[in-house]
Amino acid sequence: MLPSGRPCMKIFPKPLLVVGPSWVGDMVMAQSLFRILKQRHPGAEIDVLAPAWSEPLLARMPEVRAALTLPTRHGQLGLRPRYRLGRELRQREYGHAIVLPNSFKSALVPFWARIPRRTGYLGEMRWGLLNDVRRLDTARLPMTVQRFIALGLDRGEGLPVSLPEPKLAVSGSGISAAAGRLGLDPAARPVMALCPGAEYGPAKRWPEEYFAEVARDRIARGWQVWLFGSEKDRSVTSRIRTLCGPECIDLAGRTALGEAVDLLSVAKVVVSNDSGLMHVAASLGRRLIAIFGSSDPGFTPPLNARATILSLGLNCSPCFRRTCPLGHTNCLRELSPSRVLEAIDAEPSAR
Repeated sequence: MLPSGRPCMKIFPKPLLVVGPSWVGDMVMAQSLFRILKQRHPGAEIDVLAPAWSEPLLARMPEVRAALTLPTRHGQLGLRPRYRLGRELRQREYGHAIVLPNSFKSALVPFWARIPRRTGYLGEMRWGLLNDVRRLDTARLPMTVQRFIALGLDRGEGLPVSLPEPKLAVSGSGISAAAGRLGLDPAARPVMALCPGAEYGPAKRWPEEYFAEVARDRIARGWQVWLFGSEKDRSVTSRIRTLCGPECIDLAGRTALGEAVDLLSVAKVVVSNDSGLMHVAASLGRRLIAIFGSSDPGFTPPLNARATILSLGLNCSPCFRRTCPLGHTNCLRELSPSRVLEAIDAEPSAR
């Protein structure tokens, strides 16, 4: 910062490399970091190194110049391919790297790329790999998005009063192409999107029969209901469709990630578990009902002023477990469909 407090526009005279996270929701939240970097330093050229699946998300973030594919599978150490990539990236002459994951392996490529300044949290065995090491104060930075943004600020600098929300950019042509391929007509009737999956585990999934009850209510009012999810969510979405009938359209496993983003952007309201698609819907500015069970809405909330968070806050939650350690999942089962329907109707524009 200059003495006047104004941002110094030359702080990134060379391109910046960000090593991105490995989860959809975290990647969406990382856009808040990219946005604040561009707000403060409009000339910054930001490249993001991340798994191949993230490319459709990064392509919808105007702040990102290029998406670079990490040459390893999830969880794989892959020393040789990381070393080769690091050597290849030397020619790009990055001046600064920000490493968002806390793992040892995530800091290797910037080190081997000989990037002069390498910023990240202490993490596991990263002394030397990082030379701008920050200690994470979880009390001061309770939210994931805050932790990401703090790595883009000067050491010791306080967070901005207002954090920029993620805003994925979609195009009309992308929406039309996805809808046309799947035989959908977003303009025919209002669309409610349901995102009933949660890759982390069943302790984050609201019961299928509850989703079905909400879907039947909207179908009776003349709405379209679209079910979103990955191939892994097919067993969940197929049961909801069975309970609702053919008016409920199951798109799980039928859309690429980019298509899911584009189609979610036309929904009038989205009902979702705490999942990657919840964060996607929030970034699209959709009216969102976000259901939290075993996870903490104070840690990874949807970053959208129009979102309504439903969480019972039982004594046993959040437990952050994949399956309920008590065997009842009351944090979700005691949250009735009527609560969700009331939340949907609470905003006039969603009726």
